[in-house]
Amino acid sequence: MSGHSKWATTKHKKAALDSKRGKLFAKLIKNIEVAARTGGPDPDGNPTLYDAITKARKNSVPIDNIERARKRGGGLEAGGADWQTIMYEGYAPGGVAVLIECLTDNRNRAASEVRVALTRNGGSLADPGSVSYMFNRKGVVLVPRAGDLSEDDVLMAVLDAGAEEVNDLGEAFEVVSEATNLIPVRTALQDAGIDYESAEASFLPSMNIPLDEEGARKVFRLIDALEDSDDVQNVWANFDVSDEIMERLEA
Repeated sequence: MSGHSKWATTKHKKAALDSKRGKLFAKLIKNIEVAARTGGPDPDGNPTLYDAITKARKNSVPIDNIERARKRGGGLEAGGADWQTIMYEGYAPGGVAVLIECLTDNRNRAASEVRVALTRNGGSLADPGSVSYMFNRKGVVLVPRAGDLSEDDVLMAVLDAGAEEVNDLGEAFEVVSEATNLIPVRTALQDAGIDYESAEASFLPSMNIPLDEEGARKVFRLIDALEDSDDVQNVWANFDVSDEIMERLEA
């Protein structure tokens, strides 16, 4: 588990700094719009919207853009798109299972882009249900390692709120719970005065496939190609990469 989570956190840090920043902003804005449409435009009464806004702010999305997305989604301003969520399932090289969440206003374009990204990078599209059973829907809160904050501090704060485990990812702690306990866990951290980076429902693999350096390169290339599509919102995969390999790839 840790290899994948560590990779995901590192990758998003880099995305916030480099040329993919625009794509990251667009995805975070889309999240806000959809959350506001689904649960209303008031973040205080809509926890999903609250978390979508928090994540966008942590990634330096301009406040004006956040506000406009909130209003568009909530029907307070014209111009919101009819976003649909579609899940695709596939395989990456090495038999790694991949779950792809699209948020799109054009189903045909999304399907085509997902298929092209998979086949051009040694992967393939899978039938619905053939991959999803290997993943569990969970709540995941990322807590940056700050000051003398320890794993025990985080664990003590979230234990009674329904957290299942706390993983040390190096630069951050990952708090995993049932998806239904995401809000209580996030609230418990806030009550304990612990700052968090993001809180969202995610799909975590029930078993992982260990990858060597070459295998990891291929899988990362495929996931990058998928995430390059404006329609792809999230990608989850069941691989594990050792710290040594991660360091070599990052170098």
